Amino acid sequence: MPENPRPLPVWVVACLYLLVGCVAFVSHFHDLGKPDGGWVILTESLAIVTGVFLLLRQNWARWLAVAWMAFHVAISYGDIGKLIVHSCFLVLIVWLLFRESSRRYFRGAKAAG
Repeated sequence: MPENPRPLPVWVVACLYLLVGCVAFVSHFHDLGKPDGGWVILTESLAIVTGVFLLLRQNWARWLAVAWMAFHVAISYGDIGKLIVHSCFLVLIVWLLFRESSRRYFRGAKAAG
C-alpha cells in the first residue's frame, strides 16, 4: 500500500476536470476557426492538464484548478444563474483540494520528488 494514498477528494476533482475538459474540448473543437475558438480550446485543454497533474500529485495543479474555476466565475458576470453555479463549484473545489488530507497528499510530493 502506498505511503500516502491519493485522497478521494483529489480523485473526484481530478476526474471531474478530466471529464469536463475532454467533453468540452471535443464539443467545441468545431469552434476552432471562430474568433474566440482558440481561447476556448486552450481553456478546455487547461482543464485536462489540471486533471492529469492533480493525479500526478503536482501541488501547482491545485492552484490551476482554482484559477480555472475563478476564471469561469469572472466570465459569468451578467448571468446570475451561471455565476451562482460557478461560484458554488469554486467553493467546493477549494474546500476539497485544500482540506487536510489533500494538503498532506500534495505536501508528500515534495518529499517524494
